[in-house]
Amino acid sequence: MWRVKQVQFDQREIRDLTMLCRWMTSTLAIPLIAGLMPGVLLDAAAEAQLADRPPSLAGIEAFSAPLNEGNALIGIRPGGWTARDWINSEPLALDTLRGKVVLVRWWTAPGCAFCEASAPALNDFWRRYGSRGLVVVGFYHHKSSEPLSLANVKRQSRKFGFEFPVAIDPDWKTLRRWWLDKHDRGWTSVTFLLDRRGVIRHVHPGGAFFKGEPGYDLLERKIQELLDESFTT
Repeated sequence: MWRVKQVQFDQREIRDLTMLCRWMTSTLAIPLIAGLMPGVLLDAAAEAQLADRPPSLAGIEAFSAPLNEGNALIGIRPGGWTARDWINSEPLALDTLRGKVVLVRWWTAPGCAFCEASAPALNDFWRRYGSRGLVVVGFYHHKSSEPLSLANVKRQSRKFGFEFPVAIDPDWKTLRRWWLDKHDRGWTSVTFLLDRRGVIRHVHPGGAFFKGEPGYDLLERKIQELLDESFTT
């Protein structure tokens, strides 16, 4: 009789241990691995969605910086930007956009697969949320060995379908001040999301974002949250 009870107890204990192991795997192991991996860790559902990733990312494994990089900048009000040769807009100053939610993305072309992959998302955000108070600004930062040409910037901007304000960040002045100075950054194609008071509320730390991947989903949620926030002058 005792031996029968003992067997039943062991089986129950094994079931409990199995459940505990499953909980630890989902709750503890995955975040730990995510913090150690150099790119974005995806679950099975997200991986399935990425089967249709943009063609420019074919063969590229790590298409984004770790999404928590840049979190230390949240809550900071950055200084104004230095930009020239505005396209699709009269020259804009950050302090004149108070009351707007501002998305600032640095891009370059040709040769930036991440910028090409992110272009449709930027265009979509501009079209869908512009009427609600979102301003998208694309800052071109020159990387090519060829001389900087405004005609080329305009040509690449048209190729990406940009209809929102675009300007050149000369010598990466604003990019360095907002992102690169005093930091060892692996990516320059960074995106900042500022609230209606001009405070940084979200940073996509570089690389690509597109529908169906975590960085895109998080960015869109933040856009919606900031547009829904009340604002008084």
